[in-house]
Amino acid sequence: MDPEVSIIIPAYNEEEALPHLLERLARVLPQLPPAEVIVVDDGSRDRTPEILKEWARHHPWLQAIILRRNFGQSAALTCGLDHARGKILVTLDADLQNDPEDIPKLLTKLKEGYDVVSGWRKERKDPLFSRRIPSRIANALISRITGVRLHDYGCTLKAYRREVLQGLTIYGELHRFIPALADLRGARIAEVPVRHHPRRFGKSKYGLSRTYRVLLDLLLVFFFQRFATRPLHFFGLPGGLLFLLGFLIELHLSWIKFFHHQKIGHRPLLLLGVLLILTGIHLVCTGLLAELIMRAYYEGSGHRIYTVREIFP
Repeated sequence: MDPEVSIIIPAYNEEEALPHLLERLARVLPQLPPAEVIVVDDGSRDRTPEILKEWARHHPWLQAIILRRNFGQSAALTCGLDHARGKILVTLDADLQNDPEDIPKLLTKLKEGYDVVSGWRKERKDPLFSRRIPSRIANALISRITGVRLHDYGCTLKAYRREVLQGLTIYGELHRFIPALADLRGARIAEVPVRHHPRRFGKSKYGLSRTYRVLLDLLLVFFFQRFATRPLHFFGLPGGLLFLLGFLIELHLSWIKFFHHQKIGHRPLLLLGVLLILTGIHLVCTGLLAELIMRAYYEGSGHRIYTVREIFP
């Protein structure tokens, strides 16, 4: 019988924390519907793979997936989603900062009719200046741009109905934007406070260095939300404005040359006008190409630009 719940855990160099996490999961599983645990080892260089294999031999609820190298958290989560069999998918960190005992709380909220339930580390135990303050700024920015208002996008502890993630491939740092990507499919999203513990073992794999990558992925999510099915609108509007501005500049210079008999060849404004016209044409052509690619994708792959929640009767 297939499990109803799949708990997906990406792990990288967590040999100290992993046995404690699996012991706590073993105590939580009897409180859940039939469940499986999938731990994806993301190319660890310590004893994480050996620990996973040993536990999987003696615990049938555990499946260990060992990746060939370190591909990143998004790839590890995607691998776990691909191998999950449950109708409900729960993601969880392996570092023991998330509490497995909060999983029933997420499932209870999910039963209220939501498609995604995100954990909110309301009393976060990370350092203030290096983690908590940048996280608050990032969460406010992401909520503002995507329109999906969450206090804590970075919390891995989340629960999803399988259908909202079906076929979703996560690249780069997009794992933190999964609720926003699910919103594109019409998902109903809720947030519940969860416990957060200080890191007991190892050190964090993340820092301020990934801020720029997150901002680039945020731009990508914004494009997906607003213009994925109409890219010409994204490129065409600024392209048309730049072309118009360049045309007006050249028209003004032409008036000066032919009616006031002034030389314009030495004026930087001439080059600026030409540059704006060429840039505008380039953006519009890029939009047309993106439009053709988008149409070929949807028409050739059989994908639809809509998703259906229910059909009655």
